Amino acid sequence: MREKVTTARLQEFMKALGNAVVDPARIFLVGGATAVLCGWRESTIDINLKVIPDSDEILQNLPALKERLRVNIELASPDDFIPELPAWQERSRFIKQEGRLTFLHYDFYAQALAKIERGHQVDLLDVRDMIQGGLVEPSRLLEFFSQIEEKIYKYPALDPQKFRVAVESVVREAGANRR
Repeated sequence: MREKVTTARLQEFMKALGNAVVDPARIFLVGGATAVLCGWRESTIDINLKVIPDSDEILQNLPALKERLRVNIELASPDDFIPELPAWQERSRFIKQEGRLTFLHYDFYAQALAKIERGHQVDLLDVRDMIQGGLVEPSRLLEFFSQIEEKIYKYPALDPQKFRVAVESVVREAGANRR
């Protein structure tokens, strides 16, 4: 049975993975892992991440870590679900260095847009926390959506109009909450 992922488990995972590999890479944490490390949630069900550059060494270590730590680990990031935002890597925030691995939060704007598109209640609460915490500016969120809108056709499961309406709704709600 897999255990919930808490801050302590995430710290243990980052340290263990950093100790296990020789080649440098960047590990972008996503979703629940970001929410836990930022304090919006006490736990999550899995560790979602993206590895750059692709690394067989890292991928080969993940199954053993998954078993040893009894956590779920998934290779998943916003660009798997929505078009990639320009300059997302530059906006990704540093978490820590473990060995030759640099751990970062995947760009908060990309995470917010992917969460809005999914539309799950827990995801929308995360977006609210990103906005309230100053990690995402609502007007910029709409700007970033506009930058990827013409590429949504590459994701046939997405409804561009429904996605736009959802983003506009979040932006409108954020504006109403600031008054």
